[in-house]
Formats: sequence, structure tokens, C-alpha cells
Amino acid sequence: MSTLPSSDNAKQPPSVYTVMLVMSMVFLLIAVIAMFVEYRRWAPDHWRTQTARPTAAVIVDANQYA
Repeated sequence: MSTLPSSDNAKQPPSVYTVMLVMSMVFLLIAVIAMFVEYRRWAPDHWRTQTARPTAAVIVDANQYA
């Protein structure tokens, strides 16, 4: 058993932190794609406020409750 570096060029397996970093990047990419899909679903009606207008208004007389 020698403590000198070996001449073997075998790579070390990725650490737990490297795997967590890669997984977080993948999940963030999935989240960005999902948000883009949702944005494309709702984007055409986002700026058009004609459909957001109320159809009726209720006016209550304040003296009715006095």
C-alpha cells in the first residue's frame, strides 16, 4: 500500500455534491420549460383586458343601512 499517486488514469466517481448540482440544474431547466409552456398558454390573453371587464356593478345606497 503506497500513498504515492498511481499512474492509473482512472477517474474518481462524482461526489454527492456534484450529483446534486447536476440534478438541480436539470430540475431548474425543467421548471423553466414548464413556465415557458404556461406562459405560451396564457400569453395571448395577458395584454387583452377586454375579457376582464366586469359585466355588472352593484350600487348600494349607504342610507339603507342607517
